[in-house]
Amino acid sequence: MKIEPYYKYNNFSLYHGNCLDILADIPENSVDMIFADPPYLLSNGGFTCYAGQMVSVNKGQWDKSNGLKKDFEFHLSWIEACKKVLKSDGTIWISGTYHSIYQCGFALQVAKFHILNDIAWLKPNASPNLSCRFFTASHETLIWARKDKTGKHKFNYKAMKDGNWPEDFIKKPGLQMRSVWAIYPPRNGEKKFGKHPTQKPIDLLNRIILASTDKGDLILDPFAGSSTTGLAAFLNDRKFIGIDLEKKYLDLSTKRLKDLEKSK
Repeated sequence: MKIEPYYKYNNFSLYHGNCLDILADIPENSVDMIFADPPYLLSNGGFTCYAGQMVSVNKGQWDKSNGLKKDFEFHLSWIEACKKVLKSDGTIWISGTYHSIYQCGFALQVAKFHILNDIAWLKPNASPNLSCRFFTASHETLIWARKDKTGKHKFNYKAMKDGNWPEDFIKKPGLQMRSVWAIYPPRNGEKKFGKHPTQKPIDLLNRIILASTDKGDLILDPFAGSSTTGLAAFLNDRKFIGIDLEKKYLDLSTKRLKDLEKSK
């Protein structure tokens, strides 16, 4: 790659910039798996409930909608860029709420990915709905898709079926892993250096990585945030490339990695 990393430690690399620019510099057919948690484009001046308090939904300029057409074009552009760097048997995971995930799903189809599963990530302690006029939002949706319809993707079936998943009250020992996962949002210890507004729990990324990659594989996250994907990759002996627009979140990522490295 011509672009120098913002931070590098062994097989853990972070890049600062627009993911389209960084992805264009990554060799084609070189990445085994991508996890993407793109902006939900919800920063519209509204409010939500967090930890029992009313808080603004505004997260930053990067999370503002530009209208339906431009929002879809944004999702299609980064998904197509991701497809170029994936290996023929590579897969992509995309996380989102109903505000964004359907556009991402359609963009995957337009880009000719082959959708494998949708996963409902159930949040057991979800925040209540403030207006009391809607069902309480208590899950996010994950889409898992393969680059090539005729390819053979990785799926570590036995690890999912027979693994130990104590955090998930839905998973029954010795039975197949189903498409509904009960996993708590990030716990306090995961945010001791600060927090990203859409931070994912390490348990979620551990499961995704163990399900669809092998040791030594290269994992990429185009919207890395505080790099939970990268920490899970590091814990499970995978290589990692993370990209983010915000230096403050890349700096948070390095603090989290250094702390994890001490305890590994």
